[in-house]
Amino acid sequence: MKVLMFGWEFPPHISGGLGTACYGLTKALMKADVDILFVAPKLYGDEEPGSIRLINASDVTIDVRDEVYKEHLNKIEFMEVDSTLLPYATEEEYYHLVEQLDKGVTLEKLDVHTQKFNFSGGYGKNLMEEVRRYAIVASYISRDNEFDVIHAHDWLAYQAGIEAKKISGKPLVVHMHATEFDRSGENINQAVYAIERQGMEAADVVVAVSHLTRNIVINRYGIDPVKVITVHNGVEPPSEASKAPVKRVLKDKVVTFLGRITFQKGPEYFIEAAFKVLEKDPNVRFVMAGSGDLLPRMIRRTAQLKMATRFHFTGFLKGDDVDRMFGLSDVYVMPSVSEPFGISPLEAMRSSVPVIISKQSGVAEVLKHALKVDYWDVDAMADAIYALLHYPALHKMFKTHGKTEVESIKWDQAGLKVKNIYKSLITK
Repeated sequence: MKVLMFGWEFPPHISGGLGTACYGLTKALMKADVDILFVAPKLYGDEEPGSIRLINASDVTIDVRDEVYKEHLNKIEFMEVDSTLLPYATEEEYYHLVEQLDKGVTLEKLDVHTQKFNFSGGYGKNLMEEVRRYAIVASYISRDNEFDVIHAHDWLAYQAGIEAKKISGKPLVVHMHATEFDRSGENINQAVYAIERQGMEAADVVVAVSHLTRNIVINRYGIDPVKVITVHNGVEPPSEASKAPVKRVLKDKVVTFLGRITFQKGPEYFIEAAFKVLEKDPNVRFVMAGSGDLLPRMIRRTAQLKMATRFHFTGFLKGDDVDRMFGLSDVYVMPSVSEPFGISPLEAMRSSVPVIISKQSGVAEVLKHALKVDYWDVDAMADAIYALLHYPALHKMFKTHGKTEVESIKWDQAGLKVKNIYKSLITK
């Protein structure tokens, strides 16, 4: 069984949960004897694909005389996406967004009839242009390779998946990692919503990362429930480097938020809960690790509450730095307003850190040994933080049982479920 898979990023060049999830799933599928051709807009040469065959969309040569190219070119609309709606912006991309305005799809002329699209592979304001050019390249890739199923991850790759299906006639699976309602609340970007809906309508199966996401897909996008299947994410085993003990030089307890500092992740609720905890115990330190459009506002709010000396902003963390941060933490909090799944609590539990998660998260569906609160209930959040910091028996219970629980939540399970979805489509 061979799968043509479209994504937007591949390790080590990832900037959020999307890249992490794609990588975990692809490795699990390989273990289940699924061959994968993974296409990304831009590869950097330092990827370690294992037995995955990587295809760099920036290397694909386009014949400008081709009718497929002409048809797509006429349909392309160049649109800008507001920076607050960028789906997985890293710290560097956030602070240097202006520099990226001129970075995007450029044309490399080869001869009078051929050219290449050189993608930035990022999340700049010309993101829509890249998405549509990516779809053109996808049509060429689908003609030049043999495969049984197409799998497109998140809205960035949906149009690529649709065009590959048109050319090949093969069944299409689209993976919904996060909806526009998760990212933006009710103030959605209509262009992104339209692409998401178009992709799910064209798909033979829609994979949702949680029942929460599945309900949004059905109720907000009008997708047939019969073809929407929930497959919960897993978590990668810890790296050897992350297993090394982290030396702590402070006696204070540390409470950590790690994620994009955007509306979706609820950072303001974390700050308000921190203020309430510090009123009872001033010897606690709070860490906000991440970046995003709300970061300046969060910094100002901590200053207004006069707790800047107890608050630390680390910027974007990835790889082993994430595990080192968890190694310094006593409690991890994920106060997301709308979280399709949420891999970071699993990573924290893997590091023996008790977690507090919002009830409005997909991961709440699979975890038993986590404290769950409504994201907006900062009193309950503060009480949960205080309890885990000051009641050793409670802390030990969630630390021990949480680590045991998360060891059973593996990507292998998700891989087998997705493989069975592929089988059902091939045998139809």
